[in-house]
Amino acid sequence: MRKLVYYVGVSIDGYIAGPGGEWDFYPLAADMIAWINARYPETVPTHVRPHAGMPVEEPNKSFDTVVMGRGTYEPALAANVTSPYAHMRQYVVSTTLGEITDPSVEQATGDPVDLVRKLKAEETGMDVWLAGGGTLAAALLPEIDELIIKSYPVVAGAGISAFSGEFRPTLFSPTQTETFSNGARVTWFTRS
Repeated sequence: MRKLVYYVGVSIDGYIAGPGGEWDFYPLAADMIAWINARYPETVPTHVRPHAGMPVEEPNKSFDTVVMGRGTYEPALAANVTSPYAHMRQYVVSTTLGEITDPSVEQATGDPVDLVRKLKAEETGMDVWLAGGGTLAAALLPEIDELIIKSYPVVAGAGISAFSGEFRPTLFSPTQTETFSNGARVTWFTRS
């Protein structure tokens, strides 16, 4: 069975984006960008790959499916990109977005837990990436098998929390950490 992996960047105070969806306050460094491109190339949007020094057809290494909420999908729409991860199967979980016209992006209006359970039961050899946002991550917390948290050394003060839902303490165990020149860390956690 494949895993649902929440791979996401957070500020010191646990925000994945600012109040208006801002993410450009995260301090990036060349060594971290190179690491992301090499380790998790599929998490780089298709239209961004040429700007990141990566071929558009770079093979996926860990994920072949992405699940995201409306707030994660809308910035692409605002840039006239209807299929941000054309190199993967894409699901947008939303009941309020309106119709998605791009046939390569499937809108999921039902229970996201049911969707993820179906995806996890598939035999593809790769995992499912939960790209965000916080409300969707909280709804899917019982199904999250692994967290890969990119922790940036910045306090946001307000914004979109990594998990926005009910109080539900859930234990995960750290298994590995990498540190970069910008002070950011990537830590892997598995469900305890």
